[in-house]
Amino acid sequence: MPVARAFRWSILAASLAASAALALGGCMQTAGPVAVMQPRADLDSMAYGQPYSVPQPVVVADGGGAIGALRNSFASSPAPMPVGYAAPMTVRNGASYHLDAGDKLRVVVYGQEGLTNSYAIDAGGSITMPLIGAVPARGRTTAGLAGEIAARLRNGYIREPSVAVEIETYRPFFILGEVLAPGQYPYVPNMTVESAVAIAGGFSPRAKRDVVTVTHTENGGSMRAVVPLGTPLNPGDTVFVGERWF
Repeated sequence: MPVARAFRWSILAASLAASAALALGGCMQTAGPVAVMQPRADLDSMAYGQPYSVPQPVVVADGGGAIGALRNSFASSPAPMPVGYAAPMTVRNGASYHLDAGDKLRVVVYGQEGLTNSYAIDAGGSITMPLIGAVPARGRTTAGLAGEIAARLRNGYIREPSVAVEIETYRPFFILGEVLAPGQYPYVPNMTVESAVAIAGGFSPRAKRDVVTVTHTENGGSMRAVVPLGTPLNPGDTVFVGERWF
């Protein structure tokens, strides 16, 4: 009897152990909820905000293509700041050049050796010739002055005078400001502001080197303009080279 009871208890214990094993195995096989970790922002994002995002391309309305894409890129870019310069001054070193004080002329009166000579225009704007005296030259062209001389000679001196006037030496130009040797210099035909600076020894260390101020005087009036270095220079002009701020 005790042996049979012990046998039953052993069978019951084995059954309970098998049931517990099966239950434990089922729990281990059952898929439970899985926790998902959200990505955390890095230190740069936390300190400075979201990173810069590339702007979306603008749609070109004219059919696309390489030309359209290029136009689109310029349209989306900020417009450049315009840089304005004064219009270059008109150079009149040829037949339309207007004479003024300081110009030296060669006057030729054909057949009249006593009248053919070199004449300088004085501060009053005139040249002085034998027979006819002072002849106003300021503001005239060489052709206009030749006509005036011929008209005066025709008035009681020469029956049919033939006169030619040419410029022997132009009046000087002046350069001031931040150059190594400011002063008055002979004018060279077809020179520019840059060549005038070179004649004056070049810029000083403090000079503003991109633009200069030019004062031009003609027919009693003057005008002043800020111009780039490639601007042609006229006889009698005054160039002022300013000082840079930094």
